[in-house]
Amino acid sequence: MTYPQPLQSEPVGDLFRAAFRSHPAGVAIITASGPDGAVGLTASSVASVAVDPPTLAFSVTSGRSASHIAAAERIVVHLIGADQLELARAFADPAAPRFTGDMDWERLPTGEPLLREAQWALRCEIVHRAPLGGSVLLAATVLDIRSNLAGSAPLVYHDREFHTLFRSVQAVG
Repeated sequence: MTYPQPLQSEPVGDLFRAAFRSHPAGVAIITASGPDGAVGLTASSVASVAVDPPTLAFSVTSGRSASHIAAAERIVVHLIGADQLELARAFADPAAPRFTGDMDWERLPTGEPLLREAQWALRCEIVHRAPLGGSVLLAATVLDIRSNLAGSAPLVYHDREFHTLFRSVQAVG
């Protein structure tokens, strides 16, 4: 068996970015209540960590929304589908208006903003923060889950663009 050889011609950081640009990831919108109101951002770094207790992890970098989310006690992680593409774009653009009247959202009785259109909304409590490089890795325990299964195709982020998945391929085994 042969193994790929390391690529030495480019800096590791550039290759690292290229590797993850070529790796598709699900799209989520993470929201929280900040000191000046609702904040949110689009993320492709959300991962399931454990089932008992149900725990997820994600990372944030810099920016007003990211810093408020990293500091929040509770958040809502919205797993979104292709039908929510415009929401994903709005929350990915720091200059775009968020939580407008056109966006179907409400503030939960516990204070967090909820995007009603999301396929899944996981209300979480942040239980761990770990600064790493220019990012903060956050682990959060899921407190409750809401579903809105309208049958939308999955939305993924790949090579700096949003894509949808239309056909499935049977997994091995």
